[in-house]
Amino acid sequence: MDSKKLPSLFIPHGGGPCFFMDWPGDPHMWDRMAEFLRGVDATVGTRPKAILIISGHWEEDEFTVGSNPQPSLIYDYQGFPAHTYALTYPAPGAPELAARVQNLLIEAGLPAHLDTQRGWDHGVFIPLKVMYPDADVPVVQLSMKKGLDPATHLRAGQALQALREEGVLIIGSGMSFHNMRGFNPAFREASQQFDDWLANMATQEEAARNTLLQHWQEAPHARQVQPHPDHLLPLMVAAGAAGNDKGKRIFEDTVMNVVVSAIAFGDME
Repeated sequence: MDSKKLPSLFIPHGGGPCFFMDWPGDPHMWDRMAEFLRGVDATVGTRPKAILIISGHWEEDEFTVGSNPQPSLIYDYQGFPAHTYALTYPAPGAPELAARVQNLLIEAGLPAHLDTQRGWDHGVFIPLKVMYPDADVPVVQLSMKKGLDPATHLRAGQALQALREEGVLIIGSGMSFHNMRGFNPAFREASQQFDDWLANMATQEEAARNTLLQHWQEAPHARQVQPHPDHLLPLMVAAGAAGNDKGKRIFEDTVMNVVVSAIAFGDME
């Protein structure tokens, strides 16, 4: 593989502003995830020219690309300490990249729009503030398409995979476990089995991987782990962008009694 081609990633973005506060009951709950995110830049090995990120917190009727040159932050979490609503992440947007993303999607037969006003939700700025704390890499956010159809999001990723050879790091930001009523020991085994299914899926050839992802609901305990799969669909875009590059689970941890993980497609250092 061309060593200059960046991987595509599916990362966990934690719970709200978890990396920037003392978590009630266990201030070290998110330490390992934060450590993983801090290490992503080094393990990617090449500083990206820009980041294209798909968050589990933005859905539109059609794929929509943020093209605001200086995005504000959307503090779309509730009940956290006051200082977490004053966090900043002044990385620039990248309107030219946004337009290219839009064009690639349209060329692939996927209607796409630009949004010149929207800021970044916490699925974007919270993990990136850990991964690239200097805020010196331009960022573009891509929405998901309502309906959360796996095949459609795989197609979107496939349409965008050329960006990986242009210095763009494609990141799906979600959570491999996302059942807000399920963060308890009763879901520990279900989360492990589903996560192991994801890890195995990632290692498959492209065609087999895509088939598995299109039928993800047939995975062990899938609907217990992802009752509304908004935090899983960013994985589909990352996997689609992988092309024929295989993936692997690069991080696994137990937080709030359940297993969460990260997957990389393509070469990492």
